[in-house]
Amino acid sequence: MGNDINYRLVLASASPARRALLSAAGIDAEVVVSGVDESNVDAGDAYGICLTLARMKARAVAAELPPDPGVLVLGCDSVLAFDGQVFGKPASAEAAAKRWTMMRGRSGVLHTGHHLTGLVSGRQAEAVGTTVVHFAEVTDEEIAAYVATEEPLNVAGSFTIDGRGGAFVERIEGDAGNVIGLSLPLLRRLLLEMGVSITSLWRA
Repeated sequence: MGNDINYRLVLASASPARRALLSAAGIDAEVVVSGVDESNVDAGDAYGICLTLARMKARAVAAELPPDPGVLVLGCDSVLAFDGQVFGKPASAEAAAKRWTMMRGRSGVLHTGHHLTGLVSGRQAEAVGTTVVHFAEVTDEEIAAYVATEEPLNVAGSFTIDGRGGAFVERIEGDAGNVIGLSLPLLRRLLLEMGVSITSLWRA
């Protein structure tokens, strides 16, 4: 399965959490930030928005790279669907605090779009990972302290589970990696669709 080509993964994302997930799974991804303006995308629901942005990021980076049959470009984007709204990264500390006041004691659905493009083959595969997130009944003081760290200002939904925000998430239903920003099982399936084994990306 793809044994005649030395494959390598280019991650079209500035997210250190996504890169760390790949590294922990034995994949040293090259990072090329797409520069896509996420604020201009309005694809309706959370599912459509995250997949559209993931596709745009991967294609923008692929268009900048020199031809190489072994290069696979992965674009990812996460958004939280909560109470009929779509939460990407908050615009301000005030917005993050307002979200947390709404979210505490309730649950939302975190969607992460994944789009994989073969640089030379032109083959593409994409899918959305979905995880239900149950938030703790946090206090006003906890929300203020969390927002003051600025951690929630840089992430979709204004929370993490692999940082300080992990204490404020009671449980999840689904893949934890998907909430962090990249689902490894989903990536494996997308690679298989393109005839590539994830093991071929592992570092020696």
